[in-house]
Amino acid sequence: MNQQPGSQRAPKQQLNPAQRDAVRYVDGPLLVLAGAGSGKTSVITRKIQYLVRECEMPARQVTAVTFTNKAAREMRARARALLGDDAKGLQVSTFHQLGLKILQRELPLAGRKSGFSILDDQDSTAILKDLLLRDGDIASTLLDICRNQISHWKSHAVSPASLQGKADSVQEARIAEVYARYERALASYNAVDFDDLIAIPVRILAEHEEVLKRWQSRIRYLLVDEYQDTNVCQYMLVQQLVGERSGLCVVGDDDQSIYAWRGANPENLKQLAKDFKGLKVIKLEQNYRSTNRILQSANALIANNDHLFEKKLWSEKGQGDAIVVQQLPDEEAETEYIGDEILHRKIGSNLQFRDFAVLVRGNHQTRLLELKLQAKQIPYQVTGGTSFFARNEIKDVMAYLRVLANPDDDAAFLRIVNVPRRKIGVSTLEALGDYSKSRECSLYGAIGEMGLAQTLSEQAHKRLSSLDGWFQNLRRVVDNGEPMRALQEMLDDIDYRGWLVQNSSSTAVGERRYENVNFLLESIRNELQKQNQAAQGNT
Repeated sequence: MNQQPGSQRAPKQQLNPAQRDAVRYVDGPLLVLAGAGSGKTSVITRKIQYLVRECEMPARQVTAVTFTNKAAREMRARARALLGDDAKGLQVSTFHQLGLKILQRELPLAGRKSGFSILDDQDSTAILKDLLLRDGDIASTLLDICRNQISHWKSHAVSPASLQGKADSVQEARIAEVYARYERALASYNAVDFDDLIAIPVRILAEHEEVLKRWQSRIRYLLVDEYQDTNVCQYMLVQQLVGERSGLCVVGDDDQSIYAWRGANPENLKQLAKDFKGLKVIKLEQNYRSTNRILQSANALIANNDHLFEKKLWSEKGQGDAIVVQQLPDEEAETEYIGDEILHRKIGSNLQFRDFAVLVRGNHQTRLLELKLQAKQIPYQVTGGTSFFARNEIKDVMAYLRVLANPDDDAAFLRIVNVPRRKIGVSTLEALGDYSKSRECSLYGAIGEMGLAQTLSEQAHKRLSSLDGWFQNLRRVVDNGEPMRALQEMLDDIDYRGWLVQNSSSTAVGERRYENVNFLLESIRNELQKQNQAAQGNT
């Protein structure tokens, strides 16, 4: 890449020599090996600033991608703070957001129409379950195997057509056949799943050279964060977008690769040197987060791990306090110790509760700890746990409310159409989806079309019409000014409480899940009361 005059000036910030080299290097593909706490986000955002300000590259031709929405938001905010108005057009997003943008721009080549739905794991699992049930009852283990295998194939850019006649077992052959049917179902529903947000753009770019060249011209320089977490399909997308140009900077650390179980391939770091000639490697080994005692312990713990690249973290923060290892007999004793230690250190060291953090291996470990902290009147907040609105029972009820309020919400309709089961099978939904496409209307809207009856069996049409009539009755109750009555009737009519108990591991679990639903209804009732009181106060 040709630098403009004055491009040797360093960005105005305190960068260590390795960081400065990483920011300035733009003469070829670059791999930045960034150890934990080494300031990689600063390097990425300063490099964006360097490209725009020093190399005079339009911000709209610079794209940075990472893996989480939170990381993307932080990176975007920091880049905009550095560039001000010059950040106009800069693209900072997750891999899936970038894939979605390509998909939306190239929609005719994706086999979808405008307004397509993006299904979450529960929605796609429900479709797979229906497909498997057509062959008889299935075990939950087979459903999980099927779902995981299809996701694996998609993340490795393996299409159903490429699997024909290549199965290694009867089960794999069956899953491959379900995969093909699943893809047809998604197309009929005008939907994609999460894996498709990468897989479909990769296929489009591979099959249409003119589209590939157009996207390569749009993205002149690509920066990728957390590269050790990329899977095969994401790596292919990077290769496609960069092409033969040298405008690539990836930041990663093979020692921080923890997502191999979901398809991440840390070997992608090693593969870079083979696929991008002249790759330069810069190591960021100075840690700004921890003391040397912590880093020395961490280095010792991973010393015997397999390393793609050797590096050793160090810090200018000094040796630091001793690390305490406390062994206790059970979980009860552990949580008791943690609570007491927080109180002791808070009082003895004049600290605030916000100065403490407790890390656990899994969300299931937080319940007893939360109870203990409450008993000791220690305020806390849980991060990384399950959101209330991410619980399946809440998503079900919210989907019903969405259809009630907006019948054209295809994603919500697909979620509730068989919750509980109404014997509206995959074939019926595929026919409904095809008809809605031809009429350019929503799935629910197609039910009221007179021509639909000609494409369905009498029984299938009757079941869909019954569902439509039921929703219309509920809307009349809402229109009469009784929304809470409509919500309660809705849950009673479908016996949602019984459905939860039936589909939970035990009656007690089902009842606890229904308590969440009652909490949601009570929250809605309270909000409606507040709105009514406010309205009365304004009259």
